[in-house]
Amino acid sequence: MSKTNQQWGGRFTEATDAFVARFTASVDFDQRMYRQDIQGSVAHAKMLTKVGVLTEAERDAIIAGLQEVQEEIERGEFEWSVALEDVHMNIEAALTEKIGITGKKLHTGRSRNDQVATDIRLYLRDEMVLILSELTRLQQGLLEVAEREADTIMPGFTHLQTAQPVTFGHHLLAWFEMLQRDYGRLQDCLKRVNIMPLGAAALAGTTYPIDRHYTAELLGFERPSENSLDSVSDRDFAIEFCAAASLVMTHLSRASEELVLWTSAQFDFINLPDRFCTGSSIMPQKKNPDVPELVRGKSGRVTGHLVSLLMLMKSQPLAYNKDNQEDKEPLFDVIDTLQGCLRAYADMIPAITPKKEKMREAALRGFSTATDLADYLVRQGIAFRDAHEIVGKSVAYGIEQSKDLGEMSLDELRQFSGQIQADVFDVLTLEGSVAARDHIGGTAPNQVRAAVVRARAVLAAR
Repeated sequence: MSKTNQQWGGRFTEATDAFVARFTASVDFDQRMYRQDIQGSVAHAKMLTKVGVLTEAERDAIIAGLQEVQEEIERGEFEWSVALEDVHMNIEAALTEKIGITGKKLHTGRSRNDQVATDIRLYLRDEMVLILSELTRLQQGLLEVAEREADTIMPGFTHLQTAQPVTFGHHLLAWFEMLQRDYGRLQDCLKRVNIMPLGAAALAGTTYPIDRHYTAELLGFERPSENSLDSVSDRDFAIEFCAAASLVMTHLSRASEELVLWTSAQFDFINLPDRFCTGSSIMPQKKNPDVPELVRGKSGRVTGHLVSLLMLMKSQPLAYNKDNQEDKEPLFDVIDTLQGCLRAYADMIPAITPKKEKMREAALRGFSTATDLADYLVRQGIAFRDAHEIVGKSVAYGIEQSKDLGEMSLDELRQFSGQIQADVFDVLTLEGSVAARDHIGGTAPNQVRAAVVRARAVLAAR
């Protein structure tokens, strides 16, 4: 009886069940790594030639054949076969068909175990470069709006209750800082992605005189991995990437929640351009912030993939197991989802326009300058706890009279403390409140602009 896969079928006496062949195949989703698979094979062929396993003529034939295969794939002419299981065997079979027996020599000194581990690292490395680029583009957009809106006052919240006035630019710089930590985590993760497992073979290394440092140099890896067992079974780098991606998505989700609130009729703080929104099929007045909502929803998808990968690896003995085929679909979806969300945000953020009067009006409500009044009293020599009580009483009076602190007369304020003088109104204005937070990290407009300058220098140094 003929074997299902002639690449490995010599030991088998019957063909793989047709359903099992489909069930165990990964080519439908791992074919996206074809460039990296060919890139790794070219480097492997060059290394085998350097150590005398292949002749230069064999190397050249292999490289030329692989280039033909890549061109066919990119023209959409390549026929992928489920019977050949995965991207690696499909490409190797096509190479052998093109150049004959020399194509069968390419797999000398390696296994699909170290081959796939190498391909995934190469693929993830390439995609992470794109992700970091989109993350930077989003941060640049945040800095653009933050600088533009350094003087725009809005209420700052704790517990979603009005707390103190801040500037819109300051608020956006908080998002920038979240993403700055994300960038650092991804960069750090990239160091562990950029280790080469090729040469570990199936699990124990190979008897051929391979030069792993040379292969690592050809492929741009920092160094070859140290232990062959760990090399083929390690997926920590993929889990770490998904963990970092989950944090990025958590930060985007938090920003999304605020954008959704701010576009609501109840807040009405910002305008999102129509191109980032959709309407309702039944309610003609609706303008739904679908991009932020969808990004918020996709955060759960990415975190779910992280948990899937953790569960995938938690009970596996060394070394490689077929379970690891399940690493690719979650990883690929995290990559695609994160890239899409970052792109959407990088396009959307610069297009946001604040409704300044609405923000200001909201900041005037809710006694947002109460802490400023307390600080004023402390400067008059009153202990902070006593000042806190005085301001609390003045707020209670304001609630009763439907007046904000800045709307009260001097006589009304002095009924709570004789220490209050006419200059109190300098700190009870929104502008005075934000300007008083004039230190690094504060919301004062000049501090926001200084922070933008520092942040741009950080981005320029990348």
